[in-house]
Amino acid sequence: MGRYTGAVCRLCRRHGEKLFLKGTKCQTEKCAVNKRAYPPGQHGEGKRKKLSNYGVQLKEKQKVKRIYGVLERQFRKYFEVASKTKGVTGKVLLQLLERRLDNVVFRMGMGISRSQARQIVRHNLIAVNSRRVNIPSYLVDKDDVIEIKSKDKPKIKIKDNLELSKDRTVPSWLEFSATEMKGKVLRLPEKTDIQQPIQEQLIVELYSK
Repeated sequence: MGRYTGAVCRLCRRHGEKLFLKGTKCQTEKCAVNKRAYPPGQHGEGKRKKLSNYGVQLKEKQKVKRIYGVLERQFRKYFEVASKTKGVTGKVLLQLLERRLDNVVFRMGMGISRSQARQIVRHNLIAVNSRRVNIPSYLVDKDDVIEIKSKDKPKIKIKDNLELSKDRTVPSWLEFSATEMKGKVLRLPEKTDIQQPIQEQLIVELYSK
């Protein structure tokens, strides 16, 4: 199954919470979750069915996949790496997802959404430690320096994104200068650095069956 290309606001409504997939619109009154706080579809306003334990676990996994914009095969690989890494599997899994280059570009405000940040990376506009990287899944590490490497026109667009994202706080594990369009990874991310509520233990339980 390919990447989802439909209306992303439907995904937020399906989960009953903001997944911040639509950029700045998610912060306004036009947000679909604010306007229609029920699942999409003909029977969306009806009584919701109670999910089984498996259903709750699957829904949480789908939510995290959609937040970070990864496919099932990618997500499973992250879980396999996390399960073989020293530490708590769920926390390591979230750390791997947070370290993705497209997520870091989004966190620094250079993209108003993760999908836009993914495009910025793919268009070869980002350099890590002075070397251009166009792989969104590239994992950044401590002390890595991330900066814009492009001509004037793309820089103007990214400046616009920074202006739109100025009210969004850069997480403490990252450092970013909007004037220089350059940032640095100060440390590896922790669970507390993730602003959205994620129950990673449900995902571990799902894959452990």
